[in-house]
Formats: sequence, C-alpha cells, structure tokens
Amino acid sequence: MSKTQINIDIVSDVVCPWCVIGYGRLKTVLANFDTKFDVNIVWHPFELNPSMPKEGENLRQHLSKKYGTTIEGSIRARAMLTEEGKKVGFTFNYFDEMKMLNTHQCHQLLHWAKESDLQNQLAEALFEHFFGNRGTFTEPELIHIVEKVGLNSLQAQSVLANNSYSEEVKLIEEHWHQRGIHGVPLFIFNGEQALSGAQEIATFERVLNQYLNRDY
Repeated sequence: MSKTQINIDIVSDVVCPWCVIGYGRLKTVLANFDTKFDVNIVWHPFELNPSMPKEGENLRQHLSKKYGTTIEGSIRARAMLTEEGKKVGFTFNYFDEMKMLNTHQCHQLLHWAKESDLQNQLAEALFEHFFGNRGTFTEPELIHIVEKVGLNSLQAQSVLANNSYSEEVKLIEEHWHQRGIHGVPLFIFNGEQALSGAQEIATFERVLNQYLNRDY
C-alpha cells in the first residue's frame, strides 16, 4: 500500500519552548502514522528577538521586561514546560543564569541545511543544545552541532563567516510578518492548512486523518 505524501512547514525559533513541545507532539503523532504517510518537514525562520545582542540577556530579566513575567511566574512556567517536555521525550534543563540569545546565525545554518536531508536533525540538535545542554550559540558551538548531525563543517564555517544567508533569512521572516504571523510555532500542512501554537496531540491526529480520508 502506497503512503500518502504530506509536506509540513514549521515556522519556529530555536529558543522557543512551545516550538519544542509542539514539534514533540507532532513527532509523536507522525510516529503513529508512520506506515501511512511519507512526510517532508521544512523549517522556516522566525526570530523572536532579532535585535538581541550577541551576548544575550538573562532570560528571566528578558521575560520580565517583555511580558511582565514575575519570578514566581517564571518558576511556575519552567516547571510546567519541563513537565510538558517530559511527555514528548524532551528534557528542559532550565537554570538561573540562562540567557535569551540571538538566533540569526542558527537560522542561517538551518536555511543552508534545507538543501540536505539533515535540516530536521539540525533543528532538533539546536533545541537540545539550548534547552537541554545549557548551550549558547557561539560559532565553535554551532560548528560542533553541525558536525554532530553530519553536515559539512567547512561549509558551515563559510556560511557563518560570510553571513551567506542573512538577507534570505530576513526576507523569509518578513514574509511571515506580512502574513500576520507574530508568534510561533506555526505548522502548515500541504501549504493549505495552518495550526498556530503547540497544539494538542488530538488536534494533529485530526488534521492528519483528514488527509488520509481525502479522495484525491
């Protein structure tokens, strides 16, 4: 029996915890549909903090300034995110000195990796590096991640040194802004149906079943 082809575009930032959780829920569902779908996932850039300096900013201070989050609220949110992460097999390893970081270089690498079959692995590795391994996005760290997923480190060094995809990344982000997208994650199925936010597993199941039941 042939599989149904489905393309899933994910608009995301690598420092977005709900992107991790939403993607984790989607992966859980896709694993259950493994024999039914041939899935192609493409990641698209969305910088939550494009003006963030390279040295970053303490995450709690950043959230306090941006959203008015209190210390107590931050503690509750981190506990809740950690619990939701466990449900999809992801470990959030929050710590007091954690920083919000600039992700432009990450998105350049993800855009470059789109031409390979390893973009998905790179996205997962960046999530794990930041949220699970208490990592930052210095060039040596990014090159190490690139090597770990099997991409060409010399090409990646060139991308970072020359900002090879900087303008393309900005244009793509502007495209999403013009379409009224102001938050992530966003999941788009076959270019026609979009789900915003970290949807529940049942919602992803419903959408995928719609594609299975279509009479093409």
